[in-house]
Amino acid sequence: MFPIGDRNPRRIIPWVTYLIIVINAVFFFFELTQGDAFIIRWSLVPARLIERPLSDFPTLFTSMFMHAGWLHIVGNMLYLWVFGDNIEDRLGHFKFFIFYLVCGIVATLAQMIFNINSNIPLLGASGAIAGVLGAYIILYPLARVRVLLGCLVAPLPAIFFIGIWILLQFFYGVGSLGDVAEGGVAYLAHIGGFFTGLIVGIFLRFGRPGRKETSI
Repeated sequence: MFPIGDRNPRRIIPWVTYLIIVINAVFFFFELTQGDAFIIRWSLVPARLIERPLSDFPTLFTSMFMHAGWLHIVGNMLYLWVFGDNIEDRLGHFKFFIFYLVCGIVATLAQMIFNINSNIPLLGASGAIAGVLGAYIILYPLARVRVLLGCLVAPLPAIFFIGIWILLQFFYGVGSLGDVAEGGVAYLAHIGGFFTGLIVGIFLRFGRPGRKETSI
């Protein structure tokens, strides 16, 4: 299932969402043109970060703007395009950017816990975007998401679409616990980022007065 849009109006132009997409595209361009040297230098390598935390600290941030291939970046940016604008609308530009970074960092640390001595680079925006999904499912559970199902487009409630997504992350995440040091998809990062966004979403929806859910 791939989301291709949602029926959830916003009040602002999501400049930060667009900016994040552009930054990811720029990083990917450098990955393509400079190759492995660039990827290894700016990805987060758990063992290297532990060994030299000061010099490798920037990779906590740069790694979340990098991707392992075309499918990886296109899929991530599609999810961000569909769901990011409404969370930016709710938080505001600056707070959304901080929220995105925090979700990405927590996601990376969640993955690192299980392969702390690994020399395999961690990279990708999936953890930060998982945080966006976590907030979205709380703030707009009934918003209709247009989902591509084979050759058909179906409008599904966000709580159903994102709910299936996070259940799959748990299923594959538990199955990958014995193989996290071998590389592959960082399901534990997805889970860590998602629950960070979920907590923020709960606070925004129930912790203080604010804009109510909009769904069509």
